[in-house]
Parts: sequence; structure tokens; C-alpha cells
Amino acid sequence: MNALIIEDEKLVALELASSIAEVDPGLNIIGTVGSVKTAIRWFSENAEPDIIFADVQLSDGVSFRIFEQFRLSCPIIFTTAYNEYAIQAFKVNGIDYLLKPVDWDELKQAIAKAQSLIKAKSNQSLDVQKLLNALNMPAAAKSTYKEHFLGNARNSWVPIRVSDIAYFTRDQLNFMVTNGNERYIVDYDTLDEIEDLLDPSQFYRANRHCIVNINAVQSVKGLANLKLSLRLKSPNHQFDIEISRDKAPSFKKWLEK
Repeated sequence: MNALIIEDEKLVALELASSIAEVDPGLNIIGTVGSVKTAIRWFSENAEPDIIFADVQLSDGVSFRIFEQFRLSCPIIFTTAYNEYAIQAFKVNGIDYLLKPVDWDELKQAIAKAQSLIKAKSNQSLDVQKLLNALNMPAAAKSTYKEHFLGNARNSWVPIRVSDIAYFTRDQLNFMVTNGNERYIVDYDTLDEIEDLLDPSQFYRANRHCIVNINAVQSVKGLANLKLSLRLKSPNHQFDIEISRDKAPSFKKWLEK
């Protein structure tokens, strides 16, 4: 059987995967995704797994938003740090859950229950609206994009507001550059991770090496090969950012939103 883990904390995801391997070595972890956005992308591109382990609160919103878009029939085991009232809502709706930190015996029971449901071919399609009502949550739960990033400059950590960031760039390490052209290292492995934490109406993935803030764009110049060249507002930024011909149409639509 195959399982997918939806968890935004890397260490927690690794510990959960390790515990699953101990409980049931035959349960194959086929992937780990860390946000609503990446999970939606994953389900758009992959077949439904046999079991899903999903943290309730992710970096960009609650995981229920994923299951509003995809009517999945596989068992979903939620991991949560919610209070007793919320846990009661899970019980009433017949949904399995694991309290963080995840207990080994409870994990074993949850997996056994999920496997029994699979063998019985019981349709486990989640009634998201019913659950949200029980949890007293709005159907369109508000996304929680990051408002600050910690920047490292000469071993000093500085909190930088997202609105003050002109762009993120990759050059061996990941950097964020402010509107005032201050440059900081950010502690993320890839730009993909950073992109998932940003409001897509505010930031655009211009290319493999750059994510740009819409408020930092001064002008857009068309190039002969149908590419675009972005000029940023600050005179301190001495280079233009290039958009490929494939991305050019979606970038122009993004600017008009």
C-alpha cells in the first residue's frame, strides 16, 4: 500500500515516516508535501494514494481546503494539536486523528483501522462542509501566508516584512533582497519552498532563480524573442529580471489582477 504525508514541518514529517515504517514496513511513503498549494499540485499530477496522513494546519491554510477540491475515497488520518472540542468534532464525523506528538500505539491502531476500511472497500470520501461546520470554521478558511522572513547577514538574524522584500533569488544559497537593496540569506533549501509560503497575488516565480514582488516592478519590456524583461523600481537594483516566452502570458495576466 502507498501513503502520502501532508506536513509542513520537515522534522515532524521525517519522524512520522520513520514511525510508519516501524509500524508497517509494507506501507510505502510515496511522497511528502508541505502546503495546501503543493498538495493540490500533487493530486493534480498523481493517482490517489491508499492512505493519507494530513496535518490540519499547514503553512498556507488548513488541509481541509485540499479535500474541498478533490473528492478522495481513501482513508485520511489527520494529525492535529487541536483542543478537545475540535477533537470531538473529528470523532462525531467518524474521522481518525492523531494528537501531536504522535503516539506509536495510536498510530498503529489508526493504520490498522485504515487498512480494514480499504479491505472492506468502504468509501471514505470526506464531507468537508460537515466537518468545517462541526469545527466552527468558515468554508473558505483564510490562507496564512508568511508576513515576515528571518534574514541572516553576518551571523545576525533580522526579521524582514514580506512587503519590504523586492525579490528572492538563488545563487548557491537562497537570498532575499529588500526594496532598499539589502541582501540576506534565508534558511530554506529551495525557492520552491519559499514560493509556497508567499501570497501568489503578491509574488511571482519569474524563473528558476527568482521570485519577484509585484510592488517592486517598475516596468516590463518586450524582447525580440517574445521574452519579457522586468525593470525594478529601486535604482539600486542594477539588473533586469527575465521572463521566458512560455511564462510571459501568465505573467501579464498576474500583473493585471
